[in-house]
Amino acid sequence: MSELLRRIKHACLDLDGTLYLGSTCFEWTGGFLRTLQSLGIGRTFVSNNSSRSRIEYVAKLTAFGIECEAEEVWLSTQAMIAWLLHERPDLRRIHVLGTPSLVRELADAGFDVADRLERPDAVLVGFDSTLDYERLCRAATWIAAGCPFLATHMDRVCPNDAPTVLVDCGSICACLTAATGREPDFVAGKPEASMLQPILDRYGLEPSEVLVVGDRVYTDIEMAHRAGTASEPSRCPCRHGRRRPGPRDGSSGRDGQRAGAQRGGERRRRRARCGRRRGRERRRAGAPARGGA
Repeated sequence: MSELLRRIKHACLDLDGTLYLGSTCFEWTGGFLRTLQSLGIGRTFVSNNSSRSRIEYVAKLTAFGIECEAEEVWLSTQAMIAWLLHERPDLRRIHVLGTPSLVRELADAGFDVADRLERPDAVLVGFDSTLDYERLCRAATWIAAGCPFLATHMDRVCPNDAPTVLVDCGSICACLTAATGREPDFVAGKPEASMLQPILDRYGLEPSEVLVVGDRVYTDIEMAHRAGTASEPSRCPCRHGRRRPGPRDGSSGRDGQRAGAQRGGERRRRRARCGRRRGRERRRAGAPARGGA
């Protein structure tokens, strides 16, 4: 790790599950941040979590003893706003499935986010801890009718230090996809490489000068791979002090266990298919099947 840091100018650090878990700041966080500072390495806190505003994140980090400015925090919300302003300026009236913080961020950027019955220009889904059934059905109705379907990110669950599964934006999108048959048209957050581009532009960085640190392979590390930056996976300890399972897709807890079980089932099915194929080839060649007389 120390050898890697010698060639890095800027670190993009995930928050939830990397520097802290829920209300618990990890014991190594302060030391790691001081090491970056002593090496002259800049930092940006990069999170997919769109349920909070940048100001709220600054307050949370400050409570952990991490002093920072709002400009040091980059969320999937800001990535979505940047994309809308530059790529789809025609989308102004947005039906939002998100928290009041997400709605305020969009309103402050000039979007019409009033909750109304008229057809919007687009449906935008975030990590909505205030989700209610009526707004969910309205979003599904507009998506089924052809409105652009946008998502801040696709994390399935949000890391936390409580015995509760926090259903995240990706799972809400999966619900809407099941109801409408449509996948999101655009996803702003990790693992999309475009999530990093504004940071590279702001500090005049090359991808090779950036290190991404995060706990999820399918978001943090995959984003680094797509953007061509260095990466360092962190391992998030669970609330009981043991480490969470580390499945290859980077998910955690039951989500990761299900993914592992699915991979095991797929391997068994592949072996069965190969066995049947070899049996057919032997029969065509006139050879006895394995185990035959």
